[in-house]
Amino acid sequence: MSEFRLYYGLGLDHILDINGYDHIMFVVVLSALYQVADWKKVLILVTAFTVGHSITLALATLEIIRFNTDLIEFLIPVTICITALSNLFVREGNKFTPKRISLNYIFAGFFGLIHGMGFSNYLRSLLGSDTTIITQLFAFNVGLEIGQIIIVGMFLVLSFIFVSLFGVTRRDWKMIISSAMVGIALTLMMDAVYW
Repeated sequence: MSEFRLYYGLGLDHILDINGYDHIMFVVVLSALYQVADWKKVLILVTAFTVGHSITLALATLEIIRFNTDLIEFLIPVTICITALSNLFVREGNKFTPKRISLNYIFAGFFGLIHGMGFSNYLRSLLGSDTTIITQLFAFNVGLEIGQIIIVGMFLVLSFIFVSLFGVTRRDWKMIISSAMVGIALTLMMDAVYW
């Protein structure tokens, strides 16, 4: 097995692992405002998140930046909570304005910086003392991105089933998903309090 395939598989498995549900939650809450027809917007949004976490993943894995791991474990559910809360206050008519979409991309990229630091400990432990990590980092990030696209695809199909087939309004769907994510994120924040 090539090194690229190995690290690609590790990135894919890492994001799809149910034990990493906080990252899955963030991808879901990013997608909560959208439906299947919006797949291009969601793909760009998830890619903005990937770009953000790729930057800090590389910097932290190479130990160019250092951070308090407990702080990052606390901030990850904070990002979920903030994103979910912002979803709750988006009016249906305003959700796809260019300004709103740009703000979503900025939030996704910025919050991706925090999530990337969360991934770095895992990747650093895999790499050990290896100092030539460009291929590994790239492959791992590609795996993460594909995993996120799988999560988004599954979520958008679920949205389609509830909204288009069962008649749940888009507003109610957004409220249910985002409210649930706020509740779970608050619980995770309480569990991860580090001070």
